[in-house]
Amino acid sequence: MMHAAFRFLSLFALLLVAACGNPPSAVEQGGGPALWRVQKGDLDGWLFGTVHVLPDGVAWRTPRINAAIDKADRLVLEVGNLDDQAAVMATFERLGRSPALPPIAQRIAPDEREALDRLAAKGTAQPAGLRPYESWAAAMLLSAAIQRTLDVSETNGVEPTLTARFRAAGKSIEGLETVEAQFRAFDTLPEATQRRMLGEVIADFGEMGPMFETIVKAWMMGDIDAIARADTGRRTPDPMVEAAVLTTRNKAWVEKIAVMHGRPLIAVGTAHLAGNDNLITILQARGFTVTRLP
Repeated sequence: MMHAAFRFLSLFALLLVAACGNPPSAVEQGGGPALWRVQKGDLDGWLFGTVHVLPDGVAWRTPRINAAIDKADRLVLEVGNLDDQAAVMATFERLGRSPALPPIAQRIAPDEREALDRLAAKGTAQPAGLRPYESWAAAMLLSAAIQRTLDVSETNGVEPTLTARFRAAGKSIEGLETVEAQFRAFDTLPEATQRRMLGEVIADFGEMGPMFETIVKAWMMGDIDAIARADTGRRTPDPMVEAAVLTTRNKAWVEKIAVMHGRPLIAVGTAHLAGNDNLITILQARGFTVTRLP
């Protein structure tokens, strides 16, 4: 189970700006990200684990990935309208705000308040401005603010590049779920769980840069086991968060994939392909042949 901050990074990239250190190249880091072929019935497509936001200069488009892009008849993302920022923000504001909420400092543990004060002193966080937001939404906004300090452009993410390539080729782009479904995965969590996530984001803000660098390097090496081991957090995983963010969504996505045909390139956050109950193992359990490409 990964840090709360990385879960937000993976799930809500449209709101986030993340960074790592010196960007690796595919040649330097072992041949590039992993790619799988997915087959069942009249479905013969590809499964690709993405990193939603990247620094400049990450050369992730290897020959095998470019070949899959060229051969695919359509692109399937977590959400099909990822570039509709206005719609995303409108949904976030509608679901994320509630009246008469307590101050942020009252929603976290006493030993996490010092970290919140440090964020405020650096100008990274504005606790008063976060007060109108529910705890899950405040956690996400804080994660976005922390990541912006790491000075990288979110336009380098995999999804914008794939979207541009498929649109230029006149190929369709679909989604496995809606933006609202993604936000509701958090919005429906108990308040105690939301507050725990909020506290984790605040307490772990200093680890975001090194943690994300580790993830990107493992991704560029195609090292899925290293991605699964990437959690260096101090806390026991919350099963409700894991279910909402990863496992429940993976199971729902398999139902969508089960009725697909043709040659789709299915691109989802790489966290969904690592660890327990990942998308690959669930597909295999449903009778799909999932083969990693060399």
